[in-house]
Amino acid sequence: MPIILSAALEYASLKSADPLLLNHVPGALDRPVRWVHSSEVLDIAPLLSGGELLLSGGQALALAGEGRQSDYVRELAGRGIAALALETGPALPEVPVAMVEVAEAAGLPLIELRKVVPFVGVMQEINSLLVSESVDYLQRGDQASHAMAAELAHGAGLDQLLGVLAEKTGAGARLLSPSGLTLGAAGSFDDAGDVTSVDVPVRGVLAARLDLQVPDGGDNALARVAGERAVDILGLALLQRMPPGLKELAGIELMRAINSGSQQWQLQQLGPASGFTVGGDVAAVVIRSTGAGHLRPALDALLRECVPLSASYANNAELIALASVAGGSSQRQALVQALRGLDVPVGSVIAVGPLGRGIGEAPWSLAEARSALELTVSGTEEGTGTGVVDADILAVELLAAGSLDPTTREAFVQRQLGAVVDHDRLKKSELMRTLSVWLDTGCNTAQAARELHLERQSMHHRLQRIFELCGGDPRGTGRLAGLHLATRLARM
Repeated sequence: MPIILSAALEYASLKSADPLLLNHVPGALDRPVRWVHSSEVLDIAPLLSGGELLLSGGQALALAGEGRQSDYVRELAGRGIAALALETGPALPEVPVAMVEVAEAAGLPLIELRKVVPFVGVMQEINSLLVSESVDYLQRGDQASHAMAAELAHGAGLDQLLGVLAEKTGAGARLLSPSGLTLGAAGSFDDAGDVTSVDVPVRGVLAARLDLQVPDGGDNALARVAGERAVDILGLALLQRMPPGLKELAGIELMRAINSGSQQWQLQQLGPASGFTVGGDVAAVVIRSTGAGHLRPALDALLRECVPLSASYANNAELIALASVAGGSSQRQALVQALRGLDVPVGSVIAVGPLGRGIGEAPWSLAEARSALELTVSGTEEGTGTGVVDADILAVELLAAGSLDPTTREAFVQRQLGAVVDHDRLKKSELMRTLSVWLDTGCNTAQAARELHLERQSMHHRLQRIFELCGGDPRGTGRLAGLHLATRLARM
């Protein structure tokens, strides 16, 4: 059996670091540790396969902003690692509170190592024990793989192959297509239980996902190892009996190319192969969630109802999609509204990128959607609380973030509305918010009063004070645009 986290913390090499669990994650100390790894690289998540106890000295984290620190935690949680252990000291005096909160929300145990220890000693002590156990698991995993290969040679189908795997591991097994369709299944499967998932590629392209569910008291480590050893056999079975459609494979490759920011000529080749016209309007969708991979079938179903063509791709704790919006802005807006009704886990956020004129602008739409998420406080549009961010609504902020440095933005706000800002600071008033809402409603005083829950007379008094501070009523003077820009830059 693998070492559980509580036992790992008791080994001499790690115990001497005076470890302290900082957050409350149910069952944290009973999590199995598959391997101990150390890294200062912030983009380490894609290189992990789950079950790792990750050690970090915090040097890179100390230099990162709060947003990147939070993303780092979410990405690790999305990979299913056992825990993250951060060494505090000169580089990282304390673990940021925001990281602790994000880790708890994402279900990732976060451990503070309050004394400096050589990480190599920790890895040598614990990993040497894990290696001896891994040899046994690999042998048993190979036995399952060989049994499956023998069945495949005799013409067995996917259900029969999965039946062998289920018998050898004691786990329920099912094989799902990238769109969530069940391709084969064996053994009992309860969707409420914990599931170990293994990607099954065919010719380098994700063709299916193997889900294994071990009953209480079963061996999850054996299920994972056997599942990983069975990938090649299942890939061969898929090729022989149900080869992935070229259109589906091209769609997956298109999303990978968009995600990596490939050159336009590559997108123009992959787009038509997956059904997208080179010049057709598109919009990107981003979902950040600890359950991103499991949300893909629901997102694909929603997209099929809203747009004529789409493609999606799950990567760590992020699910991305591209929608063909032949109906232009109106169809894109309908998609935004539909996404507000998508059932997602608590803490998940969704963003829709602006309209891209042709497949070549798909990476830009995706980048704008991601930037909109970064700009949005708590991952929700201000005032909506829906969890969906529309990049079009944040067009001014996105332009400013990319073109104006913080000093320039602050100076502009000070020149335009410095007196209002000072008044709010000294009097604890809400004149800036009042002006912002009033301008956002197109200077509709009655509507702004309703949104601010003010009596109309109180609204008029506030506006009068604002006009006195910023040089008079701006309506009809040409100053509205500058003041509106200043209020939006101030929110950044």
